[in-house]
Amino acid sequence: MSLRNQRQEVIKMIVSSEEIATQEELLGAMKQVGIQCTQATLSRDLRQMHITKAVGKKGQTIYVLPHTRVHHSVEDTQASVNAMHRIGVLSIKFSGTMAIVKTLPGYAPHVAYDIDNANSDCILGTVAGDDTVFVALSENTDRSVAVDAIGSAANYPNKI
Repeated sequence: MSLRNQRQEVIKMIVSSEEIATQEELLGAMKQVGIQCTQATLSRDLRQMHITKAVGKKGQTIYVLPHTRVHHSVEDTQASVNAMHRIGVLSIKFSGTMAIVKTLPGYAPHVAYDIDNANSDCILGTVAGDDTVFVALSENTDRSVAVDAIGSAANYPNKI
């Protein structure tokens, strides 16, 4: 996943879980979860993501995701960001030296990122769409070994 996509996913998580009134507050919240960027980059991201402001629970204007009328809060932003990487894998199937990982819509880039960063000897690389990840496997990789490698990287608890 690109840095921009990762940054924008974190922005979504923060905006949907906290009442953020200013870009300065948002930059601070992003820094707390390990994402740093400039105010100009944040401003551009907010515009590209169509994030607007609405009245929050306390009466001040806060950032909200597109098409959101009501602000919903989550207790722990860091847990929400971490959970984003632990859910979403629906199935793993094989065709030759290719594993096809199906995910919930929008989760494929996160899953591919986790698989790529697992540095498994049997995984050559990934290509992610919106809800599908193609995983190129080394020649003669046993499918059970591949499922274990992909599953542990993507936190997929099931076996095929």
